[in-house]
This record gives sequence, C-alpha cells and structure tokens, in this order.
Amino acid sequence: MTDQANPPDESTHRTRDRLAGALVDNRRVVLVVVVALLLGVSAGVVHLEESAGLTAFDLGTEEEAAMDRIEANFSAEDREVAQVVVRDDNVFEKETLVATLELQRDLQGNDTVGPTLSEEGSAGIANVVATAAIRHERPDLTDPTIEQQLLVLERMDQEQIDAVVRRVLSEDSDARDAFLFVPNSYEPGSTTASSTVIAVFQETDGEFALTAAPEGIVDSQLAMAALADDATAGTDAETAVVGSGILTDEEQRAMEDTLSLLGPVALVVVVVVLVLAYRDLLDVVLGLSGILLVQLWTFGTLGWLGMAFNPVLVAVPILLISLSIDYCIHVFMRYREARHDGPADTVPSVQDAMRAALAGVGVALVWVTVTTGIGFLSNLTSPVGPIRDLGLIAAVGIVGSFVVFVLFLPLLKVELDGLLERVGVGRRKPPIGTGGSRVSTLLGAGARAARRAPIAVVVATLLVTVLTTAAAANVSTTWGPEDNMVDGAPGWTEGLPEGLEPGEYTALADLRFVNDNYVRQGSEVELLVEGDVTEPGTLERIAAARETATDQPVVATLASGEPRSVDLLATIRRVAAEDDAFAATVADADTDGDGVPDTDLQAVYDDLSETAPEQASEVLHRADGEYVATRLAVSVDPEADGDAVIDQSETIAADLEDSEGDAGGSVTVTVTGEPVVGQLIQDHLLGTLLRSLAVTLVAVLAVLLVVFRVVHGSATLGAVTLLPVVLAVSWIVGTMYALGYPLSVLNAIIASLTIGIGIDYSIHVSERFREELADGATPEAAITATIRGTGAALLGSAATTAVGFGMLALAIHPPLQQFGTVTAIMIVYAFLGAVVVLPSLLVLWARAHPEDSDAPTADPAGG
Repeated sequence: MTDQANPPDESTHRTRDRLAGALVDNRRVVLVVVVALLLGVSAGVVHLEESAGLTAFDLGTEEEAAMDRIEANFSAEDREVAQVVVRDDNVFEKETLVATLELQRDLQGNDTVGPTLSEEGSAGIANVVATAAIRHERPDLTDPTIEQQLLVLERMDQEQIDAVVRRVLSEDSDARDAFLFVPNSYEPGSTTASSTVIAVFQETDGEFALTAAPEGIVDSQLAMAALADDATAGTDAETAVVGSGILTDEEQRAMEDTLSLLGPVALVVVVVVLVLAYRDLLDVVLGLSGILLVQLWTFGTLGWLGMAFNPVLVAVPILLISLSIDYCIHVFMRYREARHDGPADTVPSVQDAMRAALAGVGVALVWVTVTTGIGFLSNLTSPVGPIRDLGLIAAVGIVGSFVVFVLFLPLLKVELDGLLERVGVGRRKPPIGTGGSRVSTLLGAGARAARRAPIAVVVATLLVTVLTTAAAANVSTTWGPEDNMVDGAPGWTEGLPEGLEPGEYTALADLRFVNDNYVRQGSEVELLVEGDVTEPGTLERIAAARETATDQPVVATLASGEPRSVDLLATIRRVAAEDDAFAATVADADTDGDGVPDTDLQAVYDDLSETAPEQASEVLHRADGEYVATRLAVSVDPEADGDAVIDQSETIAADLEDSEGDAGGSVTVTVTGEPVVGQLIQDHLLGTLLRSLAVTLVAVLAVLLVVFRVVHGSATLGAVTLLPVVLAVSWIVGTMYALGYPLSVLNAIIASLTIGIGIDYSIHVSERFREELADGATPEAAITATIRGTGAALLGSAATTAVGFGMLALAIHPPLQQFGTVTAIMIVYAFLGAVVVLPSLLVLWARAHPEDSDAPTADPAGG
C-alpha cells in the first residue's frame, strides 16, 4: 500500500527558489541583522560560570525526598568532613602525635581554613590520647583545648603514651569513637599503626556532590593540604587530604588540562580536514570563523541563561564543531557543484550559484536542524541535571549552526567571491569526490551495491543488527563519583614540553586508600524513622537494628568489630558517659536494666536536648513541640554492590519498624543515603537511554512523516530515512558491550546523539535522491548521483566529526576518553548507514513505490 498523495509539483521548487533568491538578493540587510543577533547573543559569554561535578539529579523518588528531609531537619547534614591522612612508621610515636595536634591548631588559626570550621573543629587519635590523659588527672575537664592537649602530650614520655593508647584502643574501651582514627586492620591494644586520620568538620550552606564543592571548601582544603605538608616537614611522615574540596579541585583542573591539551590539537585537525575538503584559503577561513561564531552563540546563550559549565558540556564544543562543518560543507559543496558543472562559458554567476545551493540544500538543513534539535532536546527527560543542560545547549548550538552557516556565511561568501572575481581572481572550485578519484570510487560502493543487490545489503544489515541488539541488552550501567575522577595523567602526556604537561592527580589514589583502610565519611546509609519516636520501644528497636547491622556484609566495621553508626541510642550513651545528671535521667528510664531506656522517652529527649543540644539535633527532629523523627546512619563499604546495600539496609530497617509492622505501626522507615540514591541513579541510566530514545524516535518520525508527505508526497520515505539511524543505535550500544564500556552518566546520551547526528546524514541523502528522481533519473542513476555529490560532503563532515570526537580519547577524564571513543565509532556507523545501507533502502523504496517517487522504469543493467 502506498501513500495517497500527489508528488510535489513545481510550486514547491518555485517556493524554494524564491526564498533562496530573497536571501541572496537582500543579503546585505540579512547580514546586518544576523551580525547584530550574533553580537547580542555572544555577549552572554562574560556571564558564563564554571561548575565541576554532576550535581543535579531529580529522580522524584521517596529516597531523594527523605534525603531532603534529613538535610532540612538534622544539623549533621549541613557539614563537610575532610580527612587528613597521616602515614608514618608508627603514628603513635610522640613526635607524630604532637605534630598532628599542632596541625589542628594551625588549621584553627588559618585565615582560609578557620572560618569554615564548625564548632566540632577537628578530631584525631592524638586528641583521644591527650584527653584521656587529662581526664585521668582531672575528671571534671571533659573538653580540653588544643593547647591543653599539647601541654600534656609534651610532658608525657613514649611509655606513658603507649599505656594510654592501649587503654583507649582496647576491646573494652569506653572511647569507641577512637577506632574511627585507626585503620580497620589495627589490632586493639597494639601500640603501633602505620597510618591515622584527622577528621576536620566544616560548615556548608547545603548539599553538594562529591566533586562539586563550593569555592570556600575547595580553597580551605587546598590550604589544609599545604598546612599538613608543612606540619610534617623534616619527618618521614606523609600526608594527604581527602575531601570534596580536593576532589573538586582535581575535577576542575582535569577539565582545564583537557581543554588546554586537546584544544590546539583539535584546531589543527579541523584546519587539516578543512584544507583537504576545500583546498581554498578563503573557504577554510570562512569555515573556521563560522565555527568560532557558533561557539560564541552557544556559550553566550549558556551565560545568559545563568547555566554553569559542567564536565558533561565538555563534549558540546567538539559536537558543534563537527555539526558546523557539516552545514558548511553541504552549502559550499552544493555551491561548487553549481559552478563546476558545464563549460566555462556557461558558468552561473556567484549569486545564481548560491541561490541554487540554498534552494537545493537549504530546506534539507531546515529539517536537519529540526530533527537534530529534537534528538538533543529528548535529553530533557533525563533525571540527570547536567545531561538536561547538554540537551538544551546542544539544541541551541544547532540553531546557531543554522543561523551562521545558512543565513550568514553563504551570503558573506557571495560578497567576497563576487569581489575577488571582479578583481580577476577566479573562484570556480571543484567539489570533493569528483573526477574519478579514490574518494569517489570508495563512496560509490554503497551505490553499486544498491544497484546490484539491495536486498542482500538489507538482509546482511539486519543480521548484524540482531547480533548487536543481543549484545546491547547486556551492556552494564555504572554511576559513582569515582567514575568521574582522574587516575593519574595519561601516559601519552609524559613527553610533553614543560608548560604543557598536566598537573599531578593523586586524589583518587588517596580516596582508595581511605576506602580500603578506614570507614569513609560520607558513605552512610540513612534510615529515617518518622512518626511517634517517643513510643516506649523506639530505643530498643534502634538497639536491635544496630545488632542487625553488625551482621550485614556491606556494613563497614571499625577495628573494634563494630559498625560506625550515628543514632539516637549511641548519642544518649555518649552524653550520659560525660554528664552524671543526664546519666541519672537515662537510668530512671531504663526499667529492665539493659542499658536501653524503655519508658518516659519524652523526658529523656528533653534532657538530652538541654544537655547537648548540638548532638541531639543530629539525631532528633522536633516540630510543634513533638519529637517526630530520628535517624540511624550506618557506614557501608563504598565499593559494595549497590543492590546488596539496598537489600541489607532494608533488613536493618525491618528492626526499626513497629512490632505490628509498617502498616499498623506508629512510625515509618525510609532507607536512603548517598549509596542508595547512587544505585537508583545507576538503575535509571538505562531508563534514561531508552526514554530519550523513545521520545526522539517518536518525535523525529512524526516530523519526517509529515515533512516528506507534504514536500515529497510520500510519508513512507520519511520512515525509510530514519531506519538506518535506528539500526545505528543498536550497533553502537552493542559495540559498547564488546569494548567493555559501561552505560555511564555521560554515555547515556549516546542514543539521542546517534539519532541527532545520524538523521542529519540520512536526510541529506534522501533529499538529494528525491531531487534526482524528480529530475527524471531512474532509481539506480539517482542513487549514483546522490552518493557522488552528497556522499562526498557527508564524508568530509563525518571525517571531521569522528576525528574531533576521537580527540576526546586523549582526554584526562576516563569518562571523556570512553565517550570520545564511542562517539567517534558512532559517527562512522551513522556515515555507513547513510552511504551503504540507506542507498539500498531507497532503491527498494523507489521500485516499490514508483507512483510516489516519480521514478522512470529502472535501467535493465540496474536491475
């Protein structure tokens, strides 16, 4: 069954000719308007802000909502905890302990670090040892100053220090928090350890991702690192700071190093490709100028919208370079075709040739802009904020490419070529892929296959697609802050001249050391208990949950064998150990003598809030005079499987529910925290790809069906045009599986990127094929002419795009390396789909729908 529409009549062509003629004839007015527009939009570059990290996720889940409530209602969440790692032969030696206390004193007095510290300041094993020694002599002094701690340590000899270490780090020690500062492999009671950590507590203005810390935190932690190095200078000790500020600094430096290293390389590659494609200085200069204008347009818009530049947007400049060159090559090559064909005495004028070029390719570029923009805008459905930004900014860039390379540079070229010809400089240049060169021979392979065995090409393509689809179904997903971190500079940078070498990247190695040897701050599962938390069994259920947590493999345990947890019961016990009056309140509420208050909890909470308000606010939330929520935070192994973390956390949560169960009890329990939300994001990545793919396919298909029916009289031609692009999505995701690349946050845009770029190539081929048919060519002759002309322009565009994205394979960032490799391969697939697969589909379509295609009877040789 075929479309019931008439083929396009001459009025369509006349409309195109009139629009193209109007642009050329009024080019000076249009140039002035476009220049004003470009200047206005580009001015927004001065407002551009830089932001590192993937910070904005909006999954709309209860877990995220619970995280928001914890941040809003519990004071502990409004802080950053940096860990200063100290490594030495024995960190319990007097010299090292004194040095760490002096470092803490320097942190408090430093103009950059001091203002960021919270009331807790800092804590380490030196503080525990010194405080224990002081309280042994003065039990009433529970919170000695740093100076008092230094004085007592300096008076002690090593034997005395060792005695205190054995006491505070014994299996039956009351100072359970002391085990936070020694490695997990530490043997309780030992007087030797090869490393320790100092926890530095900093105030923040809210939540942020691990690699997106605010500027004040970044500066303060860089200052911490410098102070730590100074504090251990002249000793064998080594120091490192692990925190969001350090990780953010490396993320930002990696972006800068990537751009500074690859920018010049990409520029050279683009110039070489343009020289090979144009072989004309003026056209190369115009192409480069257009690329710069598109970048200014795009990032000016970014500035005006107040959007920050994030790591995902590093791909945008290269993407726009490639698409800009695609637009430029198609317009300029069609212009050259108009002037190159025929004898010299019948060469069209510059104006007539540009009218023909814009009439021939301008409409195709309109539909390319629309469909490619739809492909990128589909990323607005993503739960990942930076990916939504990428979709929007890439779509803005596509519009900028159309403005610059259709409405500006062609008209400027008319002025310049006309001026040069008037002074005797010839401007008649051959298009690429003509004259029987190797390029034209290679490009003709798809057309030859389409003429001789189109069905065989389609069948072979479908078989390959079946295999890649099976592989694509098994591609893994992964997400985590460490995935975006740099594991040292790439080996290829070692031989670079001084001044071009990237900086040192050690944060990931330091982070791994902390993960392997300590319970890391910030890797906690949060269990939010909401409801009547004064119910008598509340604290007993918390005690049971703590016991259950100890048995879970994903829970990170200290050297004492206990998990690190922040909860209401632990806080009550800690405060009771330091305050006799509060201890009496706790004892009165413990009717069975098991150490867990089980009656009159309202009075216990009131006394806790009065005695230690800061500690109480970390674990209790009060609203309208009622205690309505508490939290239990349990540290988990940062490298544990995300699904296992969620499953075992729900096991812990079951102990926190009322005995009647969640349905009939007075409290509800929500499992949340960074590890949980991170796993949910990981689970959403594949959904993001599928959702953006579905949105893109439906929207692009609808546009193509309508456009090809109205313009060419055949909706089915639109479906045929889209088919190779859909197949290319399967090819590239299957290739990711074969290469072992996961579907990371950045790679999740690959589906919409494939459609956005692939549909560009396919539309040009289908439009040119339809024009050749309308001019009276047979399907076989039409596809040969199409590939000879448009295929050559596509080759130049694809080569530039693939090489441009391939440059990202040399990036500092591992995710960008993978993204660059995958995207470069994808460009090759999109190109092959357009010049190898699509020609056979078009020939089969024309043979099956001769009334829609205006095609004469096929050549016998072509059959």
